[in-house]
Amino acid sequence: MSHVRVLIVDDSAFMRRVIRQMLETDPDIEVLGVARDGMEGVEMALSLHPDVITMDIEMPRMDGLQATEMIMEKSPTPIIMVSSLTKEGARSTFEALDKGAADYISKNLVASSFDMMKIQDELIGKIKAVAKKKDRVFGLRAFKKPEPLVVPKKSFATQKIGLVAIGASTGGPRAIQEVLSHLPADLDTPFLVAIHMPGAFTGAFAERLNGLCKLTVKEAENGEKIKPGVVFLTPGGHQTKVRRNGLTDFYIEIGDEPKNSLYKPSVDVVMTSVAECYPGRSLGVILTGMGHDGMEGMKTIKAKGGKTLAQSEETCTVYGMPKAVVDAGLADKIIPLGKIAAEIVNMI
Repeated sequence: MSHVRVLIVDDSAFMRRVIRQMLETDPDIEVLGVARDGMEGVEMALSLHPDVITMDIEMPRMDGLQATEMIMEKSPTPIIMVSSLTKEGARSTFEALDKGAADYISKNLVASSFDMMKIQDELIGKIKAVAKKKDRVFGLRAFKKPEPLVVPKKSFATQKIGLVAIGASTGGPRAIQEVLSHLPADLDTPFLVAIHMPGAFTGAFAERLNGLCKLTVKEAENGEKIKPGVVFLTPGGHQTKVRRNGLTDFYIEIGDEPKNSLYKPSVDVVMTSVAECYPGRSLGVILTGMGHDGMEGMKTIKAKGGKTLAQSEETCTVYGMPKAVVDAGLADKIIPLGKIAAEIVNMI
């Protein structure tokens, strides 16, 4: 892979230095320059043509949202937002994704050295991943309000699906928004959505989705009964499982086990519990993301007689999680992002 040329835009000298030091640990990344606010960031983006931009949100003269919008209009470039771990930071981040940003990373200024290493690895991984996709126009389009859903004719022989489990990571916020916003209001099937996202973000993300979708979307709560036609978003920082109470009642359990899991929430943990509670009646959907979280969960869904969907490579921000499922032969269907909502309706 050739050098990935990165522009850093941040009004904090400390953050500019930290991000630069992180990126310069990787020999495949070259820091082209640093900008002190959004206005300078736009000017440097148009003159330097970086492969990827890291963009702070709160800045003087021109903030990160305005800068992102201008860059996407004048010289579309993959942008990774650098967001504070607050609810307001989350809302601004999702707005930036709507304006065309590719993804985000959350900053924690009081992080331990171990956490800083994780942030560094995540940032480098995301920069390299979105750089590979910089010529894919789909990844640079701002979110548009959904058009009417065109549902394919029923063609998939299946029992009635009792629950749909969706997993995603890098690029996931926009992908999940795309899928859920196209689902019709009259669905009586519940959904459980797991995305690698900080706990400070998932509540705001659920609120945002609820405002955009015809179905009710909410952050899942411990002990909450699973209800038809409701989309439950798993909270960040914890593990979420489905539990059974008697023959027909199902509820959500939120805890910390397994503690050694790399991700909280883990898509594998969510999907495995869904498969066990809804044998033969679960549908697993894997969307864009780095790594292979979800592959074991999808394997369990298949083993228990359920159905599986994977997002197609050409529409993924990062073809990691879906690739793991496809390569393992676990995907019943491989579907472009824009058609996944219709296929879910078809399969349930």
